[in-house]
Amino acid sequence: MHVSVQTTYDAGIDDVAAMLADEEFVATKVRATGATSQQVDVVGTSAEAFTVTTRRHMPSTDIPAQFRSVVGASVEVRQVEAWEGPEQGARRGTVVVEITGAPVRLSGTMRLVGEPDGSTTHHVEGELKASVPLFASAVEQATAGGIREAFAAEGRAGATWLAR
Repeated sequence: MHVSVQTTYDAGIDDVAAMLADEEFVATKVRATGATSQQVDVVGTSAEAFTVTTRRHMPSTDIPAQFRSVVGASVEVRQVEAWEGPEQGARRGTVVVEITGAPVRLSGTMRLVGEPDGSTTHHVEGELKASVPLFASAVEQATAGGIREAFAAEGRAGATWLAR
């Protein structure tokens, strides 16, 4: 299942990249998704290539009820964002989101694009796959909604962060 999320920040691309590479911001955005616990690791800086790795425990409320007994009351979500070094007016990266305890994985690309008005648009495009015989489509649909909402929550946290 294809997942696409777009967020526009009222800040330049260098400021947005610096925010995304800031460990304090990453912890803030993870909390904004409803995580009950988290681990954050940022390697590199926005002046070069950088990687952001997070692990968070989330309530399993977005997982269909018939599968919650398998995963329990919470799931661990691992997310890795690998950003390439700066380009003229853009940044590119890859993202992988895995939900342990549920055979679900999102693999995709990310882009930061500087807009003519000075804002920056953060694009996330990915393919969500669930390897659950007979029920993959239902699991993908339920998980896609949760992933879209998590990226939207991260976007709201980013807007608040940049406005301070």
